[in-house]
Amino acid sequence: MPTTTIPNVREDQQFRDTTAKAFLGLLRRDVTVLRKNLKEFIPRTVIQPFLLVFVFAYVFPQIGNGPTGAAGSIYATTLIAGVLGLSIMFQGIQAVSLPMVQEFGITREIEDRVLAPMPVSLVAIEKVVAGALQGLLAALIVLPIAAVVPVNPVHLHITWWVLLTLAPLSAIACSSLGLFFGTKFNPRSVPVLFGIIVLPLTFLGCTYYSWKSLHPIQTGGASWLQVVVLINPLVYISEGFRAAVTGNDHMSLLAIYPALLAFTALFLQQGIRGFKQRVLS
Repeated sequence: MPTTTIPNVREDQQFRDTTAKAFLGLLRRDVTVLRKNLKEFIPRTVIQPFLLVFVFAYVFPQIGNGPTGAAGSIYATTLIAGVLGLSIMFQGIQAVSLPMVQEFGITREIEDRVLAPMPVSLVAIEKVVAGALQGLLAALIVLPIAAVVPVNPVHLHITWWVLLTLAPLSAIACSSLGLFFGTKFNPRSVPVLFGIIVLPLTFLGCTYYSWKSLHPIQTGGASWLQVVVLINPLVYISEGFRAAVTGNDHMSLLAIYPALLAFTALFLQQGIRGFKQRVLS
């Protein structure tokens, strides 16, 4: 007669408890490092969004190179959503991919983490969670700056259910993207990451303009650019924040949420796969 294996419930529970403690321990370590490095984190987070808003929404309108009055307020309100999305994306990439590139370098610092009593995939997920927390913190820091700096009034219209669901989803999507990048690039190719990939994502991510405003750019009656930029995850993040914190026109939420979920699943799956390959190589 075939034998039946009775699972040891106590051992399974002990394994889950150990895994949870190890996961929280790594996360607590990253939060502690962030707390101790706030003097570096805050300037790194603030300087780019501040300069972006200062130049486009404060300097340009006063020297006659930008919209003023009602049009200026609409533009400043449109820009603030893009700045929030940009802050989360940059923080997600910087917080996950850059440290990972170093950890997979000659010193192999990543081996200290994978020795934790937990599956290797959870080590990668912990990095994503830590990066997402940093992305949310960056958005909290940037929001009041982006709302105050523009010379034209910024009209915030917060839809809380959208903000409280979109912000974490965006942060996880961006840190998952950082995980994916971190497993695909080595220290020598980091300039390629920012120069050839991150820069186009930024300028074609509807940061400075809304997605609907691209409609007039047509060839043969087709709004080709409006279609091309749909492969950029930052488009959905920027448009999502326009829906969350402004009353301006934005892409339908029925397109934003499924797209962000799909990008998150893709980047996370590919990132975990690449992480395992790099660890075991």
